[in-house]
Amino acid sequence: MSQAVEQDQSSGPAGSVTLVLGGVRSGKSRFAQDLAAQIGGDDVLFVATAQASFQDQPADEEMTRRIDHHRRSRPSAWSTLEQPRDVGQAILQTSHLASVVLVDCLTLLVSNVICDGDHSKSGLHDLEARVIAEVDALIQVAAKRPTHLIIVSGEVGCGIVPEHPLGRTFRDLLGLANQRLAASGATTYWMVAGLAINATAIAASPEHAAQQIKHLANGAPQ
Repeated sequence: MSQAVEQDQSSGPAGSVTLVLGGVRSGKSRFAQDLAAQIGGDDVLFVATAQASFQDQPADEEMTRRIDHHRRSRPSAWSTLEQPRDVGQAILQTSHLASVVLVDCLTLLVSNVICDGDHSKSGLHDLEARVIAEVDALIQVAAKRPTHLIIVSGEVGCGIVPEHPLGRTFRDLLGLANQRLAASGATTYWMVAGLAINATAIAASPEHAAQQIKHLANGAPQ
């Protein structure tokens, strides 16, 4: 599949996609909320993908507390859409699409897709197709509407390799989703200890990296 989704030219001016990526407690949610407030003020739609329980399972008390904390931390004037799956489609179906849509977070969205139903017989390609469909639907929100889409996601590939196959599947699919969003978005911010680094601005293509390596190999100064 291509790494970007083409703009829908028939629907007027397009919006933008910003990915805020980081590890646990890196400050990614706080930065994304502050960014949304700076751009949209009170005209922000907060899309929450977290859910405290799956299917008939009892609610997870820790997740319930986390959800309550997030609810209290964001401005009361913002609209909220609680949508664990089919997020892009749900956003486009809202009666009023705010100037800023903040999705927090892609990490849980991928987890929800994996945990939705019995995927014990589903292969990696099937789960990958489901995740990519969710990502592409999010990208289409900005392609079809003049809104600023801010997506929070976790970076889970920098630690140890998960022990269980499902954990490795989750790690791999989230990494693919992050890459696809970064390729299609305007800007990706990498969060380190509460500091936002513009990864897009300092990123190098393979062609540019090759030119630098050849330049240095020929004895040219940096």
